[in-house]
Amino acid sequence: MSNTDPFSAIADPNRRFLLEELRRAPRTVNELAEGLPISRPAVSQHLKALLDSNLVSVTSEGTKRIYTVNNRGFDMLNLWLDQFWA
Repeated sequence: MSNTDPFSAIADPNRRFLLEELRRAPRTVNELAEGLPISRPAVSQHLKALLDSNLVSVTSEGTKRIYTVNNRGFDMLNLWLDQFWA
Protein backbone atom coordinates (compact mmCIF):
# COMPACT_ATOMS: atom_id res chain seq x y z
CA MET A 1 0.00 0.00 0.00
CA SER A 2 1.30 3.45 -0.82
CA ASN A 3 2.28 5.89 1.87
CA THR A 4 2.97 8.90 -0.33
CA ASP A 5 0.51 10.86 -2.43
CA PRO A 6 1.61 10.29 -6.04
CA PHE A 7 0.82 13.91 -6.92
CA SER A 8 3.19 15.07 -4.18
CA ALA A 9 5.79 12.62 -5.45
CA ILE A 10 5.68 13.95 -9.01
CA ALA A 11 5.64 17.59 -7.90
CA ASP A 12 9.43 17.50 -7.52
CA PRO A 13 11.31 18.17 -10.79
CA ASN A 14 14.08 15.71 -9.90
CA ARG A 15 11.51 12.94 -9.47
CA ARG A 16 9.89 13.81 -12.78
CA PHE A 17 13.34 13.57 -14.39
CA LEU A 18 13.85 10.15 -12.79
CA LEU A 19 10.47 8.97 -14.10
CA GLU A 20 11.30 10.20 -17.60
CA GLU A 21 14.59 8.30 -17.50
CA LEU A 22 12.92 5.15 -16.20
CA ARG A 23 10.26 5.43 -18.91
CA ARG A 24 13.06 4.97 -21.45
CA ALA A 25 14.67 1.97 -19.74
CA PRO A 26 15.15 0.36 -16.32
CA ARG A 27 18.14 1.81 -14.50
CA THR A 28 20.22 1.57 -11.34
CA VAL A 29 20.71 4.43 -8.86
CA ASN A 30 24.21 5.03 -10.24
CA GLU A 31 22.91 5.29 -13.80
CA LEU A 32 20.17 7.68 -12.74
CA ALA A 33 22.53 9.83 -10.67
CA GLU A 34 24.72 10.46 -13.73
CA GLY A 35 22.05 12.72 -15.22
CA LEU A 36 21.36 14.82 -12.14
CA PRO A 37 23.30 17.48 -10.23
CA ILE A 38 22.47 15.74 -6.94
CA SER A 39 24.20 12.98 -4.99
CA ARG A 40 23.47 9.26 -5.23
CA PRO A 41 21.96 9.28 -1.70
CA ALA A 42 19.61 12.08 -2.79
CA VAL A 43 18.60 10.05 -5.86
CA SER A 44 17.91 7.10 -3.54
CA GLN A 45 15.67 9.29 -1.37
CA HIS A 46 13.74 10.47 -4.42
CA LEU A 47 13.37 6.88 -5.60
CA LYS A 48 12.05 5.89 -2.18
CA ALA A 49 9.32 8.53 -2.46
CA LEU A 50 8.43 7.20 -5.91
CA LEU A 51 8.43 3.64 -4.56
CA ASP A 52 6.21 4.64 -1.62
CA SER A 53 3.72 6.18 -4.05
CA ASN A 54 3.76 3.04 -6.26
CA LEU A 55 5.07 4.94 -9.29
CA VAL A 56 8.23 2.83 -9.57
CA SER A 57 9.16 -0.70 -8.66
CA VAL A 58 12.52 -2.30 -7.91
CA THR A 59 14.02 -5.72 -8.52
CA SER A 60 17.36 -7.14 -7.46
CA GLU A 61 19.87 -8.50 -9.94
CA GLY A 62 22.83 -9.77 -7.97
CA THR A 63 24.05 -6.77 -5.98
CA LYS A 64 22.24 -4.26 -8.22
CA ARG A 65 18.79 -2.83 -7.63
CA ILE A 66 17.05 -2.11 -10.91
CA TYR A 67 14.27 0.52 -10.90
CA THR A 68 11.42 0.59 -13.42
CA VAL A 69 8.19 2.53 -13.92
CA ASN A 70 5.22 0.85 -12.24
CA ASN A 71 2.41 1.20 -14.76
CA ARG A 72 -0.24 0.17 -12.22
CA GLY A 73 0.63 3.21 -10.09
CA PHE A 74 0.09 5.45 -13.09
CA ASP A 75 -3.20 3.69 -13.85
CA MET A 76 -4.52 5.05 -10.55
CA LEU A 77 -3.42 8.59 -11.48
CA ASN A 78 -5.04 8.24 -14.90
CA LEU A 79 -8.32 7.06 -13.39
CA TRP A 80 -8.41 10.06 -11.11
CA LEU A 81 -7.53 12.50 -13.91
CA ASP A 82 -9.98 10.95 -16.37
CA GLN A 83 -12.95 11.94 -14.23
CA PHE A 84 -12.32 15.57 -15.21
CA TRP A 85 -12.55 14.85 -18.95
CA ALA A 86 -15.73 12.76 -18.90
